[in-house]
Amino acid sequence: MDGCERRLAAPVLVIGTGGAGLRAAIELAERGVGVLAVGKRPRADAHTTLAAGGVNAALATMDPQDSWRQHAADTLQESYLLADPRTVRIVTEGAARGIDDLVRYGMPFAREADGRISQRFFGAHTWRRTAFSGDYTGLEIQRALVRRVTELNVPILDTLYITRLLVRDNAVHGAYGFDLNDGTRYVVHADAVILATGGHTRIWRRTSSRRDENTGDSFRLAVLAGARIRDPELVQFHPSGLLSPEDAAGTLVSEAARGEGGRLLNALGERFMARYDPDRMELSTRDRVALAAYTEIKQGRGTPNGGVWLDVSHLPRETIMTRLPRVHQTLLDLQMLDITEEPIEIAPTAHYSMGGVWVRPEDHGTDVDGLYAIGEAASGLHGANRLGGNSLIELLVYGRIVGREAAAYSAGLEAQRRDADALAAARREVEELLACDGPENVRVLQRAARDVMTEHCGVVRDEGGLRAGLAGLDAVEARIGALGVHPDNAGYQDLAHAFDLKSTVLAARATLDAALERRETRGCHNRSDYPDLDESLRVNLVWSGPGKVEREEIPPIPAEIAALMRHVSSDGKLVE
Repeated sequence: MDGCERRLAAPVLVIGTGGAGLRAAIELAERGVGVLAVGKRPRADAHTTLAAGGVNAALATMDPQDSWRQHAADTLQESYLLADPRTVRIVTEGAARGIDDLVRYGMPFAREADGRISQRFFGAHTWRRTAFSGDYTGLEIQRALVRRVTELNVPILDTLYITRLLVRDNAVHGAYGFDLNDGTRYVVHADAVILATGGHTRIWRRTSSRRDENTGDSFRLAVLAGARIRDPELVQFHPSGLLSPEDAAGTLVSEAARGEGGRLLNALGERFMARYDPDRMELSTRDRVALAAYTEIKQGRGTPNGGVWLDVSHLPRETIMTRLPRVHQTLLDLQMLDITEEPIEIAPTAHYSMGGVWVRPEDHGTDVDGLYAIGEAASGLHGANRLGGNSLIELLVYGRIVGREAAAYSAGLEAQRRDADALAAARREVEELLACDGPENVRVLQRAARDVMTEHCGVVRDEGGLRAGLAGLDAVEARIGALGVHPDNAGYQDLAHAFDLKSTVLAARATLDAALERRETRGCHNRSDYPDLDESLRVNLVWSGPGKVEREEIPPIPAEIAALMRHVSSDGKLVE
């Protein structure tokens, strides 16, 4: 066994090489602390690169009246009061420093003629506070972070799939995994581990995440280590995801298409938003448009493929080519569809995990000593709906904080005790999967799990459907034992997909359990059998295993922030 197993050691291990993981690695390296970053996809192609619109900070470069307090108030208001006020304060107060860091790393922000960083409106923000770089902000942030970790010589293994965290006496001491290309096993010894492994939106059939990312890895790694999950049922659905081709289902059509005058039509040719929001029509809020499209489809007025039409063909061709070039090119590439001539078939798509691993506000530490979670893997900032642009600033603020905290934790350890049994169990889990030679195909089971979630835990939920979803999940889980796992010359992707499937099933169960417990309609969470908001459910739901959901009280909102809270219109503002 030892012949094909490599052992590495670093004071801090960062799992995930997207924006959150790289920002934490930079902080550690700048402090002179040894760090190893690992991931399952190339660092230059992390999910962060897909973020288009911008990154929030109350810089007041455009609107001098803005402040971190107003940013905090807007965030709490939009969260439907489920965000943690302490987390919100830390992010909004630390946001300007996060932007400064990016500038230091060479981020090319759009600027005004006098050199000020430009800021634009996003939906539900009181003032202009979204800094941007064209409509490729996430890509430019990732590039800046990759440049900085390269300058700092941070070691990165972005073909290393982590299967288990190693824990003894409720303290993490490393992780186990394998190389995606050649199957080499790795034991990584570390004082502290930072989970930056993304969310769980890939557990639905249509999602803006790409294949084999956001499969709920953070949920599984954390829970098996002894941590808990908070608010897994709170998932944002974007109204306009493509239905085809199959391998690109869920790819976003920018909300700019509606902003420029696009019309939403059902199969009967009706502009159905007149039924749901006659004043704002297609310019209604994201959750309302998603709910309207879902309702049209469910009530039999959807397209043959189960969607609705988004039509911009009535707009002047010049408008489309200058204002929607990315949408135009995407549809040509994926479907050979010319949007100047034909409508686009879309449906709601799972877009962002607002819940995640339970963490403390001050340091994003978990229930397990030495284990931290950041970015979309963590919870606390967004509640039941997130402000566009807040996710990118969150990873910058907490990447820095958690890097600092993990460094201090490592420095304060007098000794580290390792658990040979934990390592043996991790090793055995991989061996057992590699020995699987059953009739079940992992891709078929992944699809079955996603079908369960799409059918029973989508935009609208009810008790009967959620219970049917749990039963469907049981059926999928029962078939995992009959998997056939067959690595080949192309690599060990089949083994990775099997672990992805295990993560998907655990994340799906957490989501269904919490969705059952949240007997109300609040923000992104729509219960048709409980259509009203229930004040007694202004709590976070914390999941620690099948059927185990506890309610956690949310601290009061400070008076100075509460005084600034009000409903903010999204009219005329980007909300992506």
